[in-house]
Amino acid sequence: MPGLAAAAMLTAFAGCGAEPAAPASGEAPDLTADARALMASPISRVSGRAPSGKQLFERAFPHTNGRSCATCHVLDEATTLRPASVEARFRADPADPLFSRLDADDPAAATPTFAHLAKGLVRVVLPLPDNMDVIDFDGQVVTPADRTIAVWRGVPSVANTAYTAPYQLDGRAASLPEQAQGAITAHSQGPNVSRRDLDRIAFFEGGEFSSGRAAFVGAMIELGVPPADIPVPEKHVSFTAPQRRGRAVYDAACAACHGGATTSKIVNPEVQAFFFPALDADGNVKFDVVPGQGPVPQHVARPGVEIVNVGYGITTYFGQIGVAPAFNSSVELPRYRFRFYQDGTRQQRVVDLPPVPRTVSGNPLDPRPALDDRGAPIVGPNLIPQLFTTDPGRAAITGDPADFEAFDVPQLRGIALTAPYFHDNSHETLRDVVDTYSRFVLPAIPAMALPAVNPPEHPGTPPESLSPAQKDDLLAFLQVL
Repeated sequence: MPGLAAAAMLTAFAGCGAEPAAPASGEAPDLTADARALMASPISRVSGRAPSGKQLFERAFPHTNGRSCATCHVLDEATTLRPASVEARFRADPADPLFSRLDADDPAAATPTFAHLAKGLVRVVLPLPDNMDVIDFDGQVVTPADRTIAVWRGVPSVANTAYTAPYQLDGRAASLPEQAQGAITAHSQGPNVSRRDLDRIAFFEGGEFSSGRAAFVGAMIELGVPPADIPVPEKHVSFTAPQRRGRAVYDAACAACHGGATTSKIVNPEVQAFFFPALDADGNVKFDVVPGQGPVPQHVARPGVEIVNVGYGITTYFGQIGVAPAFNSSVELPRYRFRFYQDGTRQQRVVDLPPVPRTVSGNPLDPRPALDDRGAPIVGPNLIPQLFTTDPGRAAITGDPADFEAFDVPQLRGIALTAPYFHDNSHETLRDVVDTYSRFVLPAIPAMALPAVNPPEHPGTPPESLSPAQKDDLLAFLQVL
């Protein structure tokens, strides 16, 4: 599929039937009036050129549970699954293929219920790597006989995916055809389908964009134009004053991990390294005690790795133990601990994650960590005491403890269309996301140089990196990104 969407897009740009040659490195592509008009359009669908792919996307394959790709990746919902529509669909037709027992709260129940689906969550069953076991809170191995675990995750949009491989929230699919077959197998409970059909679905998905600007950038990247040579679409469309200010906030607060206007890659390795603390053999973070600063966590650089553990699993964790609400708090999520070994023989233990909490009160659910004899907190990878995880993230694919609760970093174009947010729908609105970043994430990362200098916007919350005006401006920009 590489080049197909790009060729279609550039044919539209040129207004003729021939595909223009890719610009040489360092040479900016000529922007035709058609290209500028496209960039100004709110939605772009190259997929109209692939009707057979669209039909396959919307139609269930034979010998499945009746689900198609579009059952969960709803075309009218930015190819996501909106919680409000789930409830409406159930009222309209409980026999809708969406409500397969596969994603019931308890698939074995006599009368299935779908509270998790009502939060936009679907069950994802993952095989454990050979070097991992599930353990209980006493450290005893309790791995299921089939060596699988189940987690609940939101439905990612397929828009703008033409240039954002790998796919799925944990990056487990290397290509769009592989992603499509994985979904047919796992969520439609169907057989392998032909590579021709998978390629058609992939071509359709690769032509789904959230805006003309996203389509333009996707075409350029797919043609191999270096990101530095791609004209920045935001320079060729009109923005309001708040949106222009919000773009500056985005560059300062978001681009380090999510990429700039013409790339979806992590651009600040120091920021990424912050999310990968070095761990002791007991699973707790290694700290240096720096005079004048106090305990500073050690970090491990991971160049070339496009994932981070940004800590949003903790939002869900707090919701599950009743410390602070999250959008997914009303449903019960799995509670896992994992043991990592040197290899698939599972004889030599490396580390257990999350580590057994050591807290001020001795209560394992107390979020206040105990301190070691140097005054450093005794905490696991998320820098708080944590009794369990609801999702091990990328670690369930790689078997690498450094990937614990780490997920693929998404590009943010079209983000306003895809609520709720994060891998498990812990944040209901985009404002919730911006608030959390401003209060808890940005102030904690020295490389961001965005200390908490603004008074808290709400009583009982900490000082913030962004002012209320900056957050409003950022939201204005994200609405049109």
